[in-house]
Amino acid sequence: MQLSSTPSRPAYLRLVRASAWYDLVVTAGFATPWTYTLVNRALSATGDATGLGTLPALDAMQTLYANLLGSVVVVWAVLRIVRPLPLHGLLDAVARTLFATWQAYALTHGGPQVLWPFLVVEAAFGVAQFVPWVAAGRAAARKSVQDS
Repeated sequence: MQLSSTPSRPAYLRLVRASAWYDLVVTAGFATPWTYTLVNRALSATGDATGLGTLPALDAMQTLYANLLGSVVVVWAVLRIVRPLPLHGLLDAVARTLFATWQAYALTHGGPQVLWPFLVVEAAFGVAQFVPWVAAGRAAARKSVQDS
């Protein structure tokens, strides 16, 4: 799909790939029950050591949802690494907005403070991938006005 106003390709595609690598590294451990157990323990230990709170005790449903999230995000990350497109960056910005919203919701409803670093990165990558679309849209609108 080619949209009429897309961000500058080379720099933007590097950003799309960078966000994908971050996702792959951070999320791969969520993709299986065995690795999620390790990730859960590590995040809880880090949160406990830093005073940011621990994650709830593992149960089958929490593990299932973590595995579903990890599996989907890993596949999405690999797509953006192998074949980054401007549209992937826009869609990733939307997904990051949703993720950041739900992380903020969890934080305001008693979730562990260890979520803060993840929320900050989600928001930063979301803004970084969305702002070029806004700029491209404004540039296209100015050009359209000038051409009329």
